[in-house]
Amino acid sequence: MAATNNVNRREFLKKAGLGAAGLAVAPYILPSGRLFAPTGMRSSEHVVMVAFAGGVRQQESILQRYVEDSQGEPYPGNILFNMLSGESPVAKIVFGTGNNGNTPIPAILNTPLDQQGTVFREVQALSAGHYGGLNSLVQGSTVTTQGLKQRPVNPTIFEYLRRHGGYGATDVWFVGNGIGGSTPLLTHSAHPDYGGNYGGNFFAPTVTFGSAGQTYLADAKIYHPEYELAPMNRLRTFLDLQFQSLLGQQGAGGLGNSQEERENIKAFMEAMYEKVENGTLPLPPVTDNGDLLTVAFAVEVLKWFKPNFLMVNLGAVDQCHSNFSGYLAALHRADHAVGYLWNEIQTNIPGMAGTTTLLTTPECGRNLNPNNIIDSNEWRAYDHSDANSMRVWTQLVGPDIPANHSVGSEGNPVGLVSDTMLTVADLLGVKPEVLSAGMLAPGTQSLLEQL
Repeated sequence: MAATNNVNRREFLKKAGLGAAGLAVAPYILPSGRLFAPTGMRSSEHVVMVAFAGGVRQQESILQRYVEDSQGEPYPGNILFNMLSGESPVAKIVFGTGNNGNTPIPAILNTPLDQQGTVFREVQALSAGHYGGLNSLVQGSTVTTQGLKQRPVNPTIFEYLRRHGGYGATDVWFVGNGIGGSTPLLTHSAHPDYGGNYGGNFFAPTVTFGSAGQTYLADAKIYHPEYELAPMNRLRTFLDLQFQSLLGQQGAGGLGNSQEERENIKAFMEAMYEKVENGTLPLPPVTDNGDLLTVAFAVEVLKWFKPNFLMVNLGAVDQCHSNFSGYLAALHRADHAVGYLWNEIQTNIPGMAGTTTLLTTPECGRNLNPNNIIDSNEWRAYDHSDANSMRVWTQLVGPDIPANHSVGSEGNPVGLVSDTMLTVADLLGVKPEVLSAGMLAPGTQSLLEQL
């Protein structure tokens, strides 16, 4: 029966035209292009950036204060077991699995990432908002007049890499945690010198392989145009919701991936649907939220394409606005996702172990003082709008990165969140071109220059 379904699915993809144009339900494929040879020197074969989107407070993360600082409870501790060294909380455990989250998720990594690389402990964000924060990570600056659901004004790291580094369409990827807000728009800017011809591939696995994707795509059903108009319209809406911003008035440019890339993408998506259907998709030990599923598929992208650059967006911590306990659990799971990702790179993806640099950065922080919303544990929630929201941190690990090294402190901030983007450019050989373009936030430097 499974074999029949697979054949039907292949026929469905062909007849629906979804496999012919870069698989409209999956990645957004653009033509490769190169104007000049890059003038920088590449120091890493592969770079993976993890954006802790949604706002992460310094106090519960890098400062390891757990609920001591936020809720007036005398229980500090580290809940990022894979990323940071430090003792875990001894009481009021709500962030794990089991009854009321009382069982922490064991670390995947034998050595935490702070011992494997360098931590910039106190970094300045460029925006207290999500969209501005994400823009600062992809374009190295943020424009205050730029609204939600608009493309970045300045070029993104995807465009710099493609235009100046000669990287192909399947060499740069953005794996998003959904299609809401502006996430799919961050693959390229509206800048006239860059734009869609140099954009990155976008893939939202929790949508493509979520309930809607399974309903309208994975069952390989061929809808009758006369008797089943309603499900056809729902399918069209499903696809439009993913890619109307990419293919509509926002001006995405023409789809022009090579035939080889097209066939490779089709084969990848076929393999992913089969793994999902057969229950053979490798998953982190705990996969109980969307961020963990997103990272599982990001690993599959790495295995299949071995891209030079991949950015993955995690956003479950955004519930801190109304559910502080849920935020702690999501933060703990984001750490679990990063541990799984790095372990897979080092042990299960040939060619990437020892050649990959990992950067992790929250897009923004959270407020110093709580709002008035109380969760089930009678803990107050936190928004992001004050000076504390401008405090973040960055972690860097990979070849030639100093191990067990720390830069800056709570009283001595070092670096900007935009440094992460320029560091990617530095590692992959296009830093001179990015600097020459002159569109970075003032003071932005590669982290490699600040070690």
